[in-house]
Amino acid sequence: MEVLAIILVALVAIEHVYILVLEMVLWTTPRGMKAFGLKPEQAAQTKVMAGNQGLYNGFLAAGLIWSLIHPDAAVAFQLKLFFLGCVLVAGLYGGVTASKKIFVIQALPAAIALIAVLLAA
Repeated sequence: MEVLAIILVALVAIEHVYILVLEMVLWTTPRGMKAFGLKPEQAAQTKVMAGNQGLYNGFLAAGLIWSLIHPDAAVAFQLKLFFLGCVLVAGLYGGVTASKKIFVIQALPAAIALIAVLLAA
């Protein structure tokens, strides 16, 4: 069960690195606009805001990666709980305020990983 938890935490971290790239680098490209359902004018007007969002997603990814490499198991466990909790809350908030698909894309993977981490403890 511990290996599954590690894999799920890593997948959530990778997802947030990808979101960072979409928001900070690809926002005004066809790929970025398609991912967020934007028209070129909307993407251009919101590029700075998206970069800021991307940075926050990068911090979430960094925290999750930190939780996977921390040498103290007890600290690593707490880091996993904290950063997965942050991702879950962000996903719930985004699902309510921005787009229902955020529930599935962000909140659900975080919830599944959090449950796996708790069961592996």
